[in-house]
Amino acid sequence: MPELPEVEVTRLSFADRIDGAVVTCVRVGKPLRWPLGIEPLHLTGLSVGAVTRRGKYLWLSLRAGEALPSATGVPPSDGGLLLHLGMSGSLAFSPQPAAPGLHDHFDLATDRGTLRLTDPRRFGAVVWSPTLDTGMAGKLLSSLGLEPFDTAFDGAHLHAALQRRRVAIKLALLGGDIVVGAGNIYACEALFTAGIDPRTRSDRLSRPRCQRLAQAIRQTLQTALDLGGSTLRDFRDAHGMAGQFQLSARVYGRAGQPCTVCGAPVRRIVQAQRSTFFCSNCQKR
Repeated sequence: MPELPEVEVTRLSFADRIDGAVVTCVRVGKPLRWPLGIEPLHLTGLSVGAVTRRGKYLWLSLRAGEALPSATGVPPSDGGLLLHLGMSGSLAFSPQPAAPGLHDHFDLATDRGTLRLTDPRRFGAVVWSPTLDTGMAGKLLSSLGLEPFDTAFDGAHLHAALQRRRVAIKLALLGGDIVVGAGNIYACEALFTAGIDPRTRSDRLSRPRCQRLAQAIRQTLQTALDLGGSTLRDFRDAHGMAGQFQLSARVYGRAGQPCTVCGAPVRRIVQAQRSTFFCSNCQKR
């Protein structure tokens, strides 16, 4: 599943190119997770503004423009599209895209090119909302935790939030309501960096350990961003480029291999149906 680094890398790969473009046509293919929430023709004539990210969602702001009239005769109104890549989705922005394929389920055609969502499993989504805080966008984003690079996300915030949890620390991180972005691979790597056993009960972490963990989460996600995210199966950014973080992972996917610090075999367990990789020698409860 594309996580925060992959979504941010995707955003950076097309945001500048589509900013200011005017929507000329919208094509909707097979149904995605949720309905679009607006007649596609009503998007014609809108001008694309800033592309931002919240957690694993992208927000494509749209505003009324004068370049094109609405194809329906109804004046277009400001709002935006909230996009999610689901389990296997990817976005591509191309000046001259090929004809839509079997798994191409949404095209936003503009006077600068077409933004296309490809999603073989159709767990992704494109939904219209008047603002980020209202409509479907407000509903989907309301329960998200802090961004990992927000100055408010620190050891004190993490410690206070974890005191209310009685689950393994890795599961608390995966929930996304404390901090966004610590998906499976990045949670494993951050816990290794912080020296914390993923099975440790979250409410038993001390303030100093929470501070180390908050720093490790930021460090891990920044490294992932610098390396273009992770490509475990088929992730590509809007340029078609694969990520490289998985090549530098120190525990994730390395079960049975020697720990890069102490040489002990990396272990694999299953937590909430997700594989967890860790070094039982370097990571303590």
